[in-house]
Amino acid sequence: MDVLTQYAWIVWLVLILAFATIEVFTLEMTFLMLALGSVAGLLSGLFGIPWWAQFIIAALVAVALILTLRPSLLRILRRGGDPTRSNIDALIGADGQVVRTVTPAGGQVRLQNGDVWTARLSPITEQADVAVGERVLVTGIDGATAVVVPVERSTGA
Repeated sequence: MDVLTQYAWIVWLVLILAFATIEVFTLEMTFLMLALGSVAGLLSGLFGIPWWAQFIIAALVAVALILTLRPSLLRILRRGGDPTRSNIDALIGADGQVVRTVTPAGGQVRLQNGDVWTARLSPITEQADVAVGERVLVTGIDGATAVVVPVERSTGA
């Protein structure tokens, strides 16, 4: 029995611990599958299989798990996610009212949630400006500026 095969179990334990630790921080299930492949390599080493065959067995098991088990585990993990949009995503499609005349260069709007945002007209709008009190629709966020179009334009009227 050569030295590499005799002490391969130490390498497998280190790999299992390293992959498991990385998995704790990433939660993407890839490193969990690599750790399980390393367990297969460790078990094959306990039966006296040469180190190069242990490596092949570990790689095959890891690839098989990544292709078969990982997708279903990710679906289960993400099933309980909240579908509600938040942060900037929640502002897209929000309506508001112009507080300070909005032009292609700037202005201010009060959104439906009560926040006052710096705003500018969307480049798709042919209108030069939107007067105070008119309704607008947020079509995008550019940094700290809401990109808006007049409601009449967005509804096709």
